[in-house]
Amino acid sequence: MKLAMIGFGQAGGKILDKFLEYDKRHDSNIVRAAVAVNTAKADLMGLEHVPKENRVLIGQSRVKGHGVGADNELGAEIAEEDIDEVQGAIDSIPVHEVDAFLVISGLGGGTGSGGSPVIAKHLKRIYTEPVYGLGVLPGSDEGGIYTLNAARSFQTFVREVDNLLVFDNDAWRKSGESVQGGYDEINEEIVTRFGILFGAGEVEQGGDVAESVVDSSEIINTLAGGGVSTVGYASETVDNDTSGSGLLSRFTGGDDDTLEDSASTTNRITSLVRKAALGRLTLPCEIEGSERALLVTAGPPKYLNRKGIERGRKWLEEQTGSMEVRGGDYPVPDSQQVASVVLLSGVNNVPRIKELQEVAIEAQDNIDDIREESEENLEELVEDDDDELEPLF
Repeated sequence: MKLAMIGFGQAGGKILDKFLEYDKRHDSNIVRAAVAVNTAKADLMGLEHVPKENRVLIGQSRVKGHGVGADNELGAEIAEEDIDEVQGAIDSIPVHEVDAFLVISGLGGGTGSGGSPVIAKHLKRIYTEPVYGLGVLPGSDEGGIYTLNAARSFQTFVREVDNLLVFDNDAWRKSGESVQGGYDEINEEIVTRFGILFGAGEVEQGGDVAESVVDSSEIINTLAGGGVSTVGYASETVDNDTSGSGLLSRFTGGDDDTLEDSASTTNRITSLVRKAALGRLTLPCEIEGSERALLVTAGPPKYLNRKGIERGRKWLEEQTGSMEVRGGDYPVPDSQQVASVVLLSGVNNVPRIKELQEVAIEAQDNIDDIREESEENLEELVEDDDDELEPLF
């Protein structure tokens, strides 16, 4: 699936940068265009893979390149005011070459949580391609203002996009882990899961063709209907060697000639599907009641067993209760792993979202204190800096 990605805010920009690095490392050809937008000059300058001409600094007249201090109302206002600057960068995107837009942001800060719904609405008004969101929820230990921002932004973002893919930091941060180290690892987890999902079907000419193709239309159909989506992932290391010995034999249960019919191979792929769906999802939830689902099994072609994939797909139908469960394989000849990615779309029973909504209601009683805290943060950022900024690059 070919995507035009827009990273909004600090977290959005870093994840976009990581997607570009993943794309180069795996030659997956997912990201056809990348634009990073921020109110903080330093965050844009810290990106390594986003082209400099595609880094857009907004709100210079109001916050002087220092960010919005977790004030997502200000973030939304600036995004509205400077939408033409963002559109200027988007104009360079070869829209005829992309299947969809993906707006990426952290939902706890100010710029991303406030601005991402604004740009999503703008894109949907202008283009016919689907506009998806990838929203990252803050950890519960990051502070009340971030949780309130996330609760507000989530409600707006999910309304403005064709589907909101969610990653919950709370479910992934390890105790005792440094903040920076934790986020670097989390960003890698994000791009691994979504990289395999969006990479399915993007096979170069002369490359291995999947037995059961998962192309962009399958992903678009799974995400159709709106709502919230979550992704599961499980992998197993294999010996990608032509000898057929060692781990290869243990994984397949037989010689290369009997791979496709091997009961062991079928069972192992089915097991990976179950681990992906019932393990740690990007947004923890009960999978029962999911409206739609998509299964992608990736790895060396000789390990991709059609019977196992079909059995996994039927198991997903039983577990979700959905009759819209698609599935297929994604050949990655040089990989040392077989992985299953499960996309669950239109999920309903999500405890974290209910918790956010409750926090948002409670926070209304303390809204004045929260706004005062946000304003103080912003004043500290721009204090004693009324000089005009130098050019970004």
